[in-house]
Amino acid sequence: MQLLRAIGFFHGNMFLFSAVIGAGIFVSPKGALEYSSLNIPVSLSIWVVCAVLSMINALCLAELGTTFPVSAAPYYFMKRSLGSSVAFLSLWIKLFAYSLGLGAQSLLIAGYLIQPFYVGCLAPELPKKCLALAVLWSLGILNAQGVTTVFWFNTISSLIKMGVLCLIILTGIVLLVIGKRENVSRFENALDADLPDASQIVEAILQVFYAYMGSSLLVNIAGEIKNPSETIPKSLISSLPVIAVLYVLTNVSYLTVLTAQEIIASESVAVTWMNGVFPSMQWIISLGISISLLNTTVCGILTASRNFYSASQEGQLPFIYAMLNDHHCPVVAVTQIIILSSVEILFLNVTYAIKYIGQVYTFMNALNMMALLKLRYKEPDLPRPYKVWLPFVFGTIALSLFLLFMPIIKSPTLDRLYEVIIFCVGLPCYWLHILLKKHVGVFDKITCYLQLLFNVSPLEDQDKSFSAEEN
Repeated sequence: MQLLRAIGFFHGNMFLFSAVIGAGIFVSPKGALEYSSLNIPVSLSIWVVCAVLSMINALCLAELGTTFPVSAAPYYFMKRSLGSSVAFLSLWIKLFAYSLGLGAQSLLIAGYLIQPFYVGCLAPELPKKCLALAVLWSLGILNAQGVTTVFWFNTISSLIKMGVLCLIILTGIVLLVIGKRENVSRFENALDADLPDASQIVEAILQVFYAYMGSSLLVNIAGEIKNPSETIPKSLISSLPVIAVLYVLTNVSYLTVLTAQEIIASESVAVTWMNGVFPSMQWIISLGISISLLNTTVCGILTASRNFYSASQEGQLPFIYAMLNDHHCPVVAVTQIIILSSVEILFLNVTYAIKYIGQVYTFMNALNMMALLKLRYKEPDLPRPYKVWLPFVFGTIALSLFLLFMPIIKSPTLDRLYEVIIFCVGLPCYWLHILLKKHVGVFDKITCYLQLLFNVSPLEDQDKSFSAEEN
């Protein structure tokens, strides 16, 4: 039994739409405009620039996924290039990022679903957290049904989500074409606004990058993609420009209906926009945001479990995580990430979670590109079906390091110290892993019990054992 290569070009595109279009486009416009000093042209330019940079970064990662088309390709690539200790530390960091991210998304879904029942006041925390746990475990059960079921769910919900975005975009275009003074006037003096300084632009870029963060997730499921050497680059090149156009046009629609001050004062720009255009249909936007977050959360669970699966194959996690159920899903890995995310829901600070995830994203980008460069030098003759242009790699490293260190230099806080501590704790955990690996026989009985409980079987052959023809 092994993971199925069941994802073609169409489902690859749908996965990217699901993973990328999440809460970001409904929330990030506020931060982007605020840090752009309410300068509309600068704000829209940042959305375009971030789209280009995200595509460059995703194409760089595509080399990893096409060279080694296995589950959690960046992790496997990093282990081969930078060594076991660095790969384990990257896994350790992503463990917190995935659990924080899934917990935050579940809370946001619960918030948007439950808020319409508490008009005029905030929803209580207890029912919100209970609903978040129910949503999270339901999506975990969905993932356990296998990748085919997950992708059909993503396809249907992605179409609904894009329908909501198209409603927002078309409404904005109609209002601009009609040419009402109140709508057009928002753009007339846009160039007269103050220009933001360099640190504000960096903060605005970080806000917008949150909306594009899922663009690299397709590489993490390379082991389940048909003909990955063609499907991965083609899916990225065809999907990300469409998403960028949708994002820019959605922002234009927001600015057509709302003033810049109304946008930065809003907790959810899309909900405020709907109140201004179709007040009686606010539930549509709440449903659209919830579906967007459901999509993103499902993709997050899928990619997180594949990281556990790959690490188990490489001997850095217990072997039980690499065992599959009848639906060819590493159900133990899925269960583990759901349990960790459930703990995060109980104690989570969503604002801090988003900051931490953003920093992990930029740090891992830099580390992946360094691994790519080292392997280019170390194994120049390694077959590479897709080879990215080197200036893209150097540009991604420079951008990642800039985005990582600029906020630390600009505003050093205790949060940065906590993040360093989390990173350093990974070192003794790695040494403990090495020690326990020598006494692996002690855990055989536990593995057998878990295997019976989850009805899982070991792999027939290693997922990483691929042939040149599969590339």
